[in-house]
Amino acid sequence: MVSCHLLPTTFHLPHYSPVPQTPVSLPDLPLGARVEDTLLVYDVEQRTQNDGSPFVILTLGNSSGRVKTAPFWSSEVHKVEGLEKGAVVGVIGDVGEYRGDRQLKVTSIRSVQREMVEWARLLPSVGDVAPWWSSVDKWVAEMPDGPWRRTVGLFYGDADFRARYERCPASLSNHHAALGGLLKHTVEVGAIARTMAKASGATWDLVLAGVLLHDIGKLEAYSWDGLFEMTEAGSLIGHVVLGSLMLDRRLDEEEQPPVSDAERLVLQHLVLSHHGELEFGSPVRPMTLEAEVLHLADQASAATANLAAALKENANFGDGETVSKPIWNLDRRRVYRGQP
Repeated sequence: MVSCHLLPTTFHLPHYSPVPQTPVSLPDLPLGARVEDTLLVYDVEQRTQNDGSPFVILTLGNSSGRVKTAPFWSSEVHKVEGLEKGAVVGVIGDVGEYRGDRQLKVTSIRSVQREMVEWARLLPSVGDVAPWWSSVDKWVAEMPDGPWRRTVGLFYGDADFRARYERCPASLSNHHAALGGLLKHTVEVGAIARTMAKASGATWDLVLAGVLLHDIGKLEAYSWDGLFEMTEAGSLIGHVVLGSLMLDRRLDEEEQPPVSDAERLVLQHLVLSHHGELEFGSPVRPMTLEAEVLHLADQASAATANLAAALKENANFGDGETVSKPIWNLDRRRVYRGQP
């Protein structure tokens, strides 16, 4: 792709008021279908033809998936002047095909004011988070009073923390990359870890504290007001270390922290080692049984979510094929969805 500077920094499209309340399912649209909906701009590709003339291709999406547009050729570039990633637009167009890939031929595009947007329509979402909170709150209520429960309560007893946690994605484009994905992932990790703790003899209350605290750093590592993006802190430090720092700061705010210095170290180790390997972002590898259980449960939730998503993604399969193309986030493995 050849980069060219064709778009000014200000987006000057006329305003558009969205009408549909239910987002169109982009992956299910047949060829020739008419689209009239509010969509999120996931990418703006600026290219040049062989003769040097510019053109632009957009990637548009909503909670159901994404679709690329047909090119806006040099005579049409003015239609998207100033358009940037993360913008919200009202679109009218028709579904076509180019070299086997579907694309949206846009006939009309208008800006939508962000305050009018229902983000759950435009971004992937787990939906109602109440069932996931029910599991978390039940587990916490069952914890005996002590340092682990009191430390967890410093976070999960805070309304602002809960409001942010239930919206945060668990990743930007990998497993559980959806509004509410972090909460769902946490419950999956807890369900897996509970069985592993019982089988291995690990202390469940300590494992549970690790489950509920291991990914809190993602609240500072990610932003989800529009596109899922990495914050500066997330880029420079990473969510694993950010989680340990958040834990430290919150404990230091208490005149009498609920944990001793030794207990604090144990909790920090759970947070810092949960990715298992240095090359995967953990500054230390698991050294306790509880840390090993947490790491493996976290890995299992992520890996199975990725495989399940790969099986559902039709773009991974050719027409009528049951074996997929290599999947990048499954270590280039192929997946099989034929009937047994």
